[in-house]
This record gives sequence, structure tokens and C-alpha cells, in this order.
Amino acid sequence: MIILPAIDLKDGKCVRLRQGKASDVTVYSDDPVAQARSWAQQGAEQLHVVDLDGAFKGAPQHVDMICGIVAAAGIPVEVGGGLRTTAHVERLLGAGVARVIIGTRALDHLDFLNELTGRFGDKIAVGIDARDGFVQIKGWVETTGKRAVELAREAEKSGVRTIIYTDTATDGMLGGPNLKAMREMCSAVSCKVIASGGISAPEHITALKTLGCSNLYGAIVGKALYDRKTTLTEMLAVAR
Repeated sequence: MIILPAIDLKDGKCVRLRQGKASDVTVYSDDPVAQARSWAQQGAEQLHVVDLDGAFKGAPQHVDMICGIVAAAGIPVEVGGGLRTTAHVERLLGAGVARVIIGTRALDHLDFLNELTGRFGDKIAVGIDARDGFVQIKGWVETTGKRAVELAREAEKSGVRTIIYTDTATDGMLGGPNLKAMREMCSAVSCKVIASGGISAPEHITALKTLGCSNLYGAIVGKALYDRKTTLTEMLAVAR
């Protein structure tokens, strides 16, 4: 498994939200580009960047800053948040982003996914955010009647090779991942799955690995690193 430190962008700053709530925000850095450089220097193999303002507004809001992050980090960077059009995707991939994450748009327009995977291949990922197994959209403010595993299967049929699965009930809570949900997701598809939500200690990585899911590719860690509950070095040691 790989560990992807998370950089969430809001108002030009590096922040974390508690359970995705825009009203419950903690600012960790006024310089996300420097933060990206720091994670790379500490051994990160990839970074997970979310344009939170983009997710809420439906269009990317931090493109210039993301370009700076890509240049400073020097490692693959995946980016999500508000990517609803082909032009949005082209702009970020053209800026050097390694993988773009489609969220809300994937739920409503599988033909859009077909188009993107046909053009950009494995540079397209789908981010599935769910609570109690049901997909949440628009920055987690709406819960749909669509089951996460159903959307994952549809995405894989559309050619998607990477799914980022976030359990929103555990996100930012530091209590560990939803192992049952993660096992169900990994069993539903054969493509790569990146786990997100509640992963905050080396033992959580161990628990994910003991699921025995060969397609569990990585884990995203955010709040625990910023709050210094653990270190990237400790997480990487267990993951490897």
C-alpha cells in the first residue's frame, strides 16, 4: 500500500473539515505549496489534493495553486473537487496533475466517464463518498439513494481503474476506517481502491492490510498527520 497525505484547499489555505462540514474547519497552513513540498521531502510517494471550494461551487477554484503544488512536490498528485466538465479535466491534466478525481458528475453522467476514460485512460479516477453505504454528493451536503458499490461497479465498467472511497462518517474523526465498508467496496470491483476516512494511526494501516484485498492500493491520511497524532514516517513503515 501507499500513503497519500491529503491537502485540502479552502480560501487558498490548507485545511481539514470535520466530516466534510464547511462550518467545521481547521486551518493548518497558509502555504499549501510549502506543505506539499514538505510531504514529498518526508517520503510521500503521491499526494491527494481536494479543492474544497471547487467541490462546493461546482468548478475548480484553486488551479494556479494546484499548479504550484505539482511543481513543488515533484511526485504524482491526484486532484478532485468540482471537476464537472471535460475542460476542467483537460486544464488540470495539462498542468501536470497525474490523476483527476470525478465525483458528483460521475453519478449523473456515466457517458461523461466513458468519454474521459476513452481519452485519458488511467488518469481518470472516481471519488465515491458515502455514508451508511449510500453515495453523498456536492461536498457531502446531499445523500442519494445510490449505493456506493453500485456506482463503483458502473464506474469500472466505464473504464475507471482507480476508485477513491471515503466513508464520510469516519472522516476527520481519527477513530479508524470503516473496515466493513472497505471490504465490501474492494470485493465489488477489481480496479484499484484507495481508502479514505478515519485513518489516523499505523494500526489502522495494519487493519486495512489484514482485510486481504489485493486491489487495496493506498490510504489517504489527513487530520492525524496535521494534528501530529502520528507521522508520515510511521505510516509509511507499516504500509511498506
